[in-house]
Amino acid sequence: MDLRPYYPLLRQTSLLRHMRDDELDLLLSCFAPRVRRYQKGELLLLAGYETREVGILLEGRILALKNTPDGASVAITQMGPGGLFGDVLSGSSQRSPVSVMAQTPCLAVYLPYQKIIQPCAQLHETHLQLLKNLVLTISDKYFALDRRVELLICKSLRTRISLWLLDQAAQAGSDTFAVPLTRAGLAEYLNCDRSALSRELGRMQREGLIETFRGSFKLLDKDRLRAQCQAA
Repeated sequence: MDLRPYYPLLRQTSLLRHMRDDELDLLLSCFAPRVRRYQKGELLLLAGYETREVGILLEGRILALKNTPDGASVAITQMGPGGLFGDVLSGSSQRSPVSVMAQTPCLAVYLPYQKIIQPCAQLHETHLQLLKNLVLTISDKYFALDRRVELLICKSLRTRISLWLLDQAAQAGSDTFAVPLTRAGLAEYLNCDRSALSRELGRMQREGLIETFRGSFKLLDKDRLRAQCQAA
């Protein structure tokens, strides 16, 4: 498959950031990546299995899920085009603790991990940059995981919501932003009951902290939201 139409997207990813077209041509020619389409609900990665490929989402949305001892599943993270998965797991001897599922029809490209970490003589500086990008990507995911842990250890649901809203606004670079999660998906992500989440969001809206409409939020009083987080 010709991946050149996706080059603008690929160079926006943390793994292939800022790479020129000729550099991407060189990498993809060497790696001979696998490309696959998925239908909604299909699994891109199943918990309990090893992976030796780094996946990059080209189209659609995916959701990483963690199974709980009672048989339920908790949403760990969701990704859109440009999202990377398997980059941390591929370098480990452990099996995947999460499953990755297609939320919508998806298209993904897979790079073999061994070819990433074992430089080819023809790649020169391009491969060196790739290795640097891989280290930065794994570091960024560590801090993202730290933020998620910080969120989940909050005892108050309002504090969890406030932290999440402030983080989403920071990522969007705007106090008004849309999120792909449904209310049920957000309840799973925040580890709370859906009805409790809806009640708390309604109270926060009545108190003038936020405005919400379907999948969009607007932060009206960030200082009070931050104060809520500090008081927890």
